[in-house]
Amino acid sequence: MTTILVTGGTGTLGRLVTERLRTDGHEVRVLSRHSRPYAVDLREGGSALDTALAGVETVVHCATSPRGDERAAANLIAAARRAGVAHLVYISIVGVDRVPFGYYKSKLAVERLIEESGLGWTVLRTTQFHDLLLTVFRSLAKVPVLLLPARVKDQPVDAAEVAERLAELARGGPAGRVADMGGPEVRTFESLARAYLQATGRRRAVVKVPLRGAAYRAFRGGGHLAPERAVGKRTFDEFLAERSGGAGRR
Repeated sequence: MTTILVTGGTGTLGRLVTERLRTDGHEVRVLSRHSRPYAVDLREGGSALDTALAGVETVVHCATSPRGDERAAANLIAAARRAGVAHLVYISIVGVDRVPFGYYKSKLAVERLIEESGLGWTVLRTTQFHDLLLTVFRSLAKVPVLLLPARVKDQPVDAAEVAERLAELARGGPAGRVADMGGPEVRTFESLARAYLQATGRRRAVVKVPLRGAAYRAFRGGGHLAPERAVGKRTFDEFLAERSGGAGRR
C-alpha cells in the first residue's frame, strides 16, 4: 500500500483523513507541530521535514494557520520535491478567488504555489465545516446578545464527508482542481445560529449587524457558497443533534 503523509494530522479534518486512510490499509504518517515521531513546524521546515517525507508517495496537506500558510506550503513543496513525492493533495475553501478576506487570500496563494510546484497535485475546495460554525456560535453565545453579520448565508459541510473525499483523492492520481464540495443546505446565518441555540438550550437575543468592507459584501453576495455543488449529506441540524450534549446547556 501507498505511504501517505497527512499534515495537520491531529486536527479536526486531518485526524479523520488519517483514520480513513489507515482503515483502507495505507501506511500513514501524521505530521504536526507536536505529533511524534514527525513533530515538525512547517513554517520552519528543516531536516525533520525531510525525514518525515522520506519514502512518502502522497501528501495530504490539511495543516493550516491564520498566519504563515504560504511559508509552510513553500517549505513543504521544496521538501516534497527533494523526496520525490508523486502527489500533493490540498484542501482549500470555496470562494478563495471571490472573497477578499485575508485568510482566503492566503489559501488562494497556496493553491497557486501548488499548481506551479512541478509536483502532481489535486486541490479540493469545500464550504465551511459544521465544526467551525459550532465553535463560532459557542464563542458568540458567551454574552447575552448574539451578534451576527446581517444578510449572510452559509452552507456548512460535514468534516467526515470531506475526509472521505480527500482519502478517495489521495488513493488516486493527480487530478488538478476537482469539483467543489458543498454542504447539503444553504441557510441564513441567523437560522443556523438559532438552530444552535435550540439544540443547546441556550437563550440569547439575536441581533443582525450590517458590516462594511469588500469581504463582507462578497460574503453577503454568496461568494463562499456552492449551491450547485450541494453534495454533502449530513445537515447542520443532524450534526447538532449528535453534538449538543457536548455543547453545554445554559
